[in-house]
Amino acid sequence: MDFFERTGKMAIGSRLRILSEIVSKDAASIYELYGINIKPKWFPIFFSLADGDTKGVTVIAKEIGQTHASVSTIAKEMVKAGVVAEVKNDTDRRQTIITLTKHGQELANELVVQCRDVERAVEQISDEATHDLWEALAEWEKILAEKSIFQRVAEIKSLREQSEVLIVGYENKYQKAYFQLNKQWIEKYWTLEPHDIEQMTNPRKHILEQGGHIFVALFENKPVGVVALCKLHDSPYDYELAKLAVDPKIQRKGIGRKLCEYAVDWASKSGAKALFLESNTKLRPAIALYRKLGFKELPEYHPAYARGDIQMELKLQY
Repeated sequence: MDFFERTGKMAIGSRLRILSEIVSKDAASIYELYGINIKPKWFPIFFSLADGDTKGVTVIAKEIGQTHASVSTIAKEMVKAGVVAEVKNDTDRRQTIITLTKHGQELANELVVQCRDVERAVEQISDEATHDLWEALAEWEKILAEKSIFQRVAEIKSLREQSEVLIVGYENKYQKAYFQLNKQWIEKYWTLEPHDIEQMTNPRKHILEQGGHIFVALFENKPVGVVALCKLHDSPYDYELAKLAVDPKIQRKGIGRKLCEYAVDWASKSGAKALFLESNTKLRPAIALYRKLGFKELPEYHPAYARGDIQMELKLQY
């Protein structure tokens, strides 16, 4: 079986490289056929300068769609070969301006006939082919300019990993992860307070046995995120959403949102009418997440933690 039949479309880069190598090899042979002593990679710069103008490397790079560094390197080769020359720029000496030399112009003139023949050969291939590669390349370039293959793969990877995250209820075996995940984000900005240590050391006693719940996010069977619903008594709120933490090595996968959505959905289905939370505005991603979930900032607050500077509520049932 052919290699590309086995790999499928994921090997598009390799396939394009092979096609490029085939075309480049033919291009070198064509120049030799016409007795024109230039390298194929010089052609775009030749074509850009063929009208006799002087142009800056930056302008040429933008015109032919190559990097400034690449054009600069090729231009130096062409200067050494005597086909282009650098011209002083009186207004900006940092800018490299180049133009074809007399020899370079002669080569450009010789290229006219060759280019016509090459164009006819390419048109023959297009006529024989089922699909128009030239139009397809232009279309791909436009699509990739809007969103690269890398961006698309990153999105697909994130969605796949999100789908592989499993939310489970708390068990004693998750106590260490519950402690460490919360300790990590709290100590990044502040210090652990007595109330933190009390809850994190014995969550079963201080949360579960008080009517609360803890949810754990598992990725590849490892606990990577936690969130708690602490039962509130003698309060207009049923639960406090608290101790949301995600392993920083696996963030940006929507795990925090998935945990919060799970907790809010669980509270709603259990008959809760309102949730409360306390946080700090330094935690911008978390605050943004809470707002997306529908939490509204309370005008007055009485923080239970020294680090608290914002309190929010979410009405579940009206």
